[in-house]
Amino acid sequence: MSIKDTVKPTRSELLELKKRIKLSERGHRLLKMKRDTLILEFFKVLDRAKNIRSQLLEQYLRAERKVSVAMSAEGVIRVKSAAFALKDRPAIRLESKNVMGVVVPLIETKGIRKRVHERGYGIIGTSARIDEAARAYEELVEMVIVAAEVETTTRKLLDEIDRTRRRVNALEFKVLPELREAAHMIRFRLEELERENIFRLKRIKG
Repeated sequence: MSIKDTVKPTRSELLELKKRIKLSERGHRLLKMKRDTLILEFFKVLDRAKNIRSQLLEQYLRAERKVSVAMSAEGVIRVKSAAFALKDRPAIRLESKNVMGVVVPLIETKGIRKRVHERGYGIIGTSARIDEAARAYEELVEMVIVAAEVETTTRKLLDEIDRTRRRVNALEFKVLPELREAAHMIRFRLEELERENIFRLKRIKG
C-alpha cells in the first residue's frame, strides 16, 4: 500500500506531507554527502590495502628465505630452540576510531621488534642468520597486524557504503516520489472540492 492510499485529502494532511517531504529531501542530501565521503575514504584505504597486500607477500617470502638460510646453516633444532626461547609476548591494544559514523579498528602494538638480548636465546651459541630470521618474522608480524586493521576498515566502510546507498535509493526512488504523489493528489482533490463549492454557491445565488 502506497502513501497516497493512507492519507486524507485535507489541508492539515497536506501541510504534514510538505513537512515530511522537506525532511526526506534534507535526509536524502545528507545521506548522499555521507555516501560520497565514505566512497572517497574507501578508495584511500583501498589503495593502502593493495600496497600492504603486496608488501605483506614480499615480507612473508623474505622471512621464509631468512629462516630457510638459518636452518640450512645452523640446523632445524637450533632454529626451533631459538624460536621457543622467547618468553615475552607482544602487547596489542585494540581501540577504535570514527569515520563518518563508521567505527573502524585502531590497533596499537608494542614489543614486537626486539633487541637481540630480548629474544630469550643467548647471543653465544646463535648466529647472525638466526638474528636476521627473527627480525624478518618480527617485521612480518607487524605487517600482518597493519594488514588486519586496514582489511577490517575496508570491509566496514564497504558495508556502510552499501547500507547508505540503499537508504539513498529508497528515499530517491520510493519515499520521495510517493510523498510528492500523495501531496499532488491532495492538492488536486482540494482544488476539486473548492471548484465544487464555488459551483454550489453560484447555484444557490442563482
